[in-house]
Amino acid sequence: MKFHWEKKGHIFKPDNEHAFMKSHVQIPTALYLKDENKIRIYVAARPLGNIAQTSFIDVDAKDPSKILYIHDKPILNFGKEGMFDEHGIMPNFVMKKDNLVYLYYTGWSRRDSIPYSNWAGLATSDDNGFTFKKSSPAPVLDRTTDDLYSTGVSDIKIENGVWRSLYVSGIDWIKSDGKYDQTYSIKYATSPDGINWKRSKDFIIPQSDYSEAITRPTVVKIGNRYHMWFCFRGCEDYRDGANSYRIGYAWSEDYRTWHRDDSKSGITVSPKGWDSRMIAYPYIIQVEDRYLMFYNGNYFGKEGFGYAELKIN
Repeated sequence: MKFHWEKKGHIFKPDNEHAFMKSHVQIPTALYLKDENKIRIYVAARPLGNIAQTSFIDVDAKDPSKILYIHDKPILNFGKEGMFDEHGIMPNFVMKKDNLVYLYYTGWSRRDSIPYSNWAGLATSDDNGFTFKKSSPAPVLDRTTDDLYSTGVSDIKIENGVWRSLYVSGIDWIKSDGKYDQTYSIKYATSPDGINWKRSKDFIIPQSDYSEAITRPTVVKIGNRYHMWFCFRGCEDYRDGANSYRIGYAWSEDYRTWHRDDSKSGITVSPKGWDSRMIAYPYIIQVEDRYLMFYNGNYFGKEGFGYAELKIN
């Protein structure tokens, strides 16, 4: 099976129209609302300073380049001073189960010794993902002896009544040119309810070297095989240089053991334009018989996000 992602174009770039969208729309996280014929895309936007807030943009399900609605305020408030999400709330994964929409997000807070600390939180919605309430003021995946630096839920499959998740866990902080950058990769966890998780100790996608950071796994099942796309970068010259984010690929027969082969990802940077220096934070959904990938371009989403459609040969 050979994959090719046909780029369909740029969807949205922040333009100061809304106070909290002064720069960046990061980590597009999409929910297909079939009954409403639209896709709701949650994004992390930056107002002023080093903070992030989450809101959403609705696009047409048949033509995602057509914007239907831009929400004019954040959907979740920051945590109180000292809490894990006091400076940032960024979407990671969204799903609908029964009458609830589950939005897993990364909450982060600024630090002195390192730039930030970030942990996975959960919020739910009973009005089709329009408004949300945090399930707890605490993280759903907090610090443990096996996850010391960070966590972020990025993919969930519910199979035979078991919630199965791929989540991102921090590995270390590496200092280069006087600045700290975090490395991370992907782990596996199970849960009976999406809240209480039993986590694995081992990383399921090995780093190519100790300075590689691997994040944002997004998985679709085609036939009897699971296919994962994720993004990876280095710790030097990665903001817009040679080691900036690219999209990789892995496959699995059981969602637990993965085989990495980035040469089969089927997508890379464009020769020019908004995604010519970086492609990051992929998120894939199925819309009828199509698989759509939403992703960020240059400068971690400063130039917005677009989408591509999967072609299989």
